[in-house]
Amino acid sequence: MRIGIFTETYTPYISGLVTSELMLKKALEKKGHEVYVVTANLTSSKYEYDEKERVLRIPGIPTGIYDSRLTSIYPIKAINKIKSWDLDVIHSQTEFAIGTFARLFAKQYNIPIVHTYHTMYEDYVHYITRGHFDKSSKKLLEYLTKFYCDRTINELIVPTKKAYDLFKKKYNVERNIHIIPTGIEVERFYKEKIDPKKISKLKKQYNISRRDLVAVFVGRIAEEKNIPFLINITEDLIKNRPNFKLLIIGDGPDKEAYEKMSKEKGCEKNIIFTGKVPWDDIPIYYQLGTVFISASQSETQGLTIIEAMAASLPALCIDDESFRDTVVDDLNGFLFKDETSCKEIINKIMDDKKLLTNLQNGARNSAELHSSKYFAEKVLDVYKLAINNRKPGYKEKITNFFKKVFSWVNLF
Repeated sequence: MRIGIFTETYTPYISGLVTSELMLKKALEKKGHEVYVVTANLTSSKYEYDEKERVLRIPGIPTGIYDSRLTSIYPIKAINKIKSWDLDVIHSQTEFAIGTFARLFAKQYNIPIVHTYHTMYEDYVHYITRGHFDKSSKKLLEYLTKFYCDRTINELIVPTKKAYDLFKKKYNVERNIHIIPTGIEVERFYKEKIDPKKISKLKKQYNISRRDLVAVFVGRIAEEKNIPFLINITEDLIKNRPNFKLLIIGDGPDKEAYEKMSKEKGCEKNIIFTGKVPWDDIPIYYQLGTVFISASQSETQGLTIIEAMAASLPALCIDDESFRDTVVDDLNGFLFKDETSCKEIINKIMDDKKLLTNLQNGARNSAELHSSKYFAEKVLDVYKLAINNRKPGYKEKITNFFKKVFSWVNLF
């Protein structure tokens, strides 16, 4: 099968979305499929095609949302290249510019299109509006999301029941929706796969000792990730537990503001901001931690939780529907409701080594359920469904008509 993935963001950009795209591409290629990627060019204003990786990059303009760029909705220069791939199915990962292009191209050339809904974009609108027209902008985004995901595609995939309920209850979408949790290459995060010397080097660099309990957060350093929550609990915990540390891995528009907040609260020695980390090095950084922590409520799934579990880190997450199918209390982590319950859980883990060991084992076992191999198999089933249910295009209708005419002629 020849598959075209259309996405606004792709490597070298680092995000949960990019991780899911890379894992899907790799898993599909292992099964013998040809996978092509159409994405925005983040580093140049030129069209670029990587023949080996089968990645076509289209120039665009900055959107104001982190490093993302907005491309033309119908980049003519890309048409002939994509036509030459002779795609069997298109898999869109975005509702906007390149997502619109995917839909237009699919309709023009009668190619079935599958879409995966990844991001609750209304949570990010403030980056563009800067506080102006937020309410109306969110309404517009909701309308566009519903329109693109309901009327312009053949099949829709969502990663969690939270996203499913969003479409069914809030957007009143009646179409069939496939819930397929995004998979990862779990083996990549196993401790035994990582050079111990690299772990020791980083621990020395960040002054992390054996007696420290390190809570790791991995993600974009931005308002919607609720980083102040993590800073506040650290401020309180270190009063009685000076060996508690918070390791914040990643970069983002609010990094400097949160570094300043840490200093103002007097806990800068216990909160480590690493800045941007290369994608290939992320598995090493997880090994610096004891547990994973997140207070974000803007996730549709939260792949970093699964990555952390694969690295044997129990997950401590705010009680949000996105996490309830993944995090199970006393098995692979805990869900907390507020700062008080979060601190109680951390204190409990710090006082009970046996509990920590059991949670670490449970986390590793839970992560294996999210293997990219099984993820790819489920997505392939949706591709096949889209292909089998595809309605014939204009040219096919003409061809089929003449086939029938000739078959009737041959009867006489």
